Amino acid sequence: MTGDVLTVDDVGKAYYAFDSELQRFARWLGVPVAPTSERWALRHVGLRLHAGEAVGIVGQNGAGKSTLLKLITGTAHPNEGTINVSGRVSALLELGLGFNPELTGRENVRHVGTLMGLSGADVARLLPEIEAFAEVGRYFDEPVRTYSSGMQMRVAFSVATAVRPDVLIVDEALAVGDAYFIHKSYQRIREFRDAGTALLIVSHDPVAIQSLCDRAILLENGRVMMEGLPSEVLDFYNARIAEKENATVRSERREGHTVTESGTGEASFTAIELLDETGLSVEHVVVGQFVSLRARVRIRAAIPRLVFGYMLRDRLGQPIYGTNTDYTGHVITGLISGDDVVFEAAFEANLGPGSYSVSVALSSTETHLVNNYEWKDLALVFTVANPARPVFVGCAYIPAQISVSRVSGASSTQPHGLSQQDDAG
Repeated sequence: MTGDVLTVDDVGKAYYAFDSELQRFARWLGVPVAPTSERWALRHVGLRLHAGEAVGIVGQNGAGKSTLLKLITGTAHPNEGTINVSGRVSALLELGLGFNPELTGRENVRHVGTLMGLSGADVARLLPEIEAFAEVGRYFDEPVRTYSSGMQMRVAFSVATAVRPDVLIVDEALAVGDAYFIHKSYQRIREFRDAGTALLIVSHDPVAIQSLCDRAILLENGRVMMEGLPSEVLDFYNARIAEKENATVRSERREGHTVTESGTGEASFTAIELLDETGLSVEHVVVGQFVSLRARVRIRAAIPRLVFGYMLRDRLGQPIYGTNTDYTGHVITGLISGDDVVFEAAFEANLGPGSYSVSVALSSTETHLVNNYEWKDLALVFTVANPARPVFVGCAYIPAQISVSRVSGASSTQPHGLSQQDDAG
């Protein structure tokens, strides 16, 4: 399948309050009864989703995320706009939605399978695979009311993904699973996507959004606040959370990236550099090279306590390493307007080849959610190359000491081969 599998055009959803249930019922019958109040959960929302594309939806509680998914799946209807879906849709929304707690897992699979449009023969054919994927053992034939939330998620996910859909919708349900099954579930989701399934994912987990999605949409107060690359949308979203008044959040395009900054300005960065061993500014480093991150800060008002923090991120915006001077015990106090402070963090760039960015923050505590003086995403970008070390994959350089021994029959020989660290140079 090619082209759009989901289109949401100028959609709005309102909830009305009436003086009595009789008035509400009359409204349902088409009688023109004016409500006492109305609340728009969504307004003027648009979205297009292509086959094989993944879009993440982020936003604070009450932003309208779940309402949008309910409209797409047809469990609620919009007051304005249109929604068109092509092909089979599978949705994993509220945990255990459609499950009867008195029925066993097996019986619920049969029940939910028919609600999904599967025939009895299809469900019977798929049952062994669903049971095997869920891995709940004997509990598959026990009442669902005896399940933990994680076991419910296992069975719900297994039946929802028993047949590859054209559109798969997931709303936070995987958050209650154990680490093993979450990895297993995301592997299936990636396989579906590679086969052409379109994904729509709501999650508060930035790693899930960044690793799975091509685009992200930020909903705020029922409207689309921002749409773009996941890393850029999440940076802006985090800044909105940090600045409760939303008065100092700034977002602009620089060299092809959307850079987000925020802060009240009592302290601000005047220069941020990555330096080599000789003190020269660099943008390209090699694996294992010793470098220093230097940040110069100007103080513009009295600050009793100042904390500097930084975060290294990969090209998808996922955190690689971060710390701050509160954690390390290097807090500076008693600053006054006009002071200048230099923070320097020296480290070996034990990173895999690729592009990395640095986010920096100034605050009064270990979190920028309190007294956020300044926060900069994409404060600088640098690349890492591997011209001399043994070839490896991944984002971390962790050289190992490797030994190889041959075991012949019941007896073992002395170590056969090398025993050395995989380090060149």
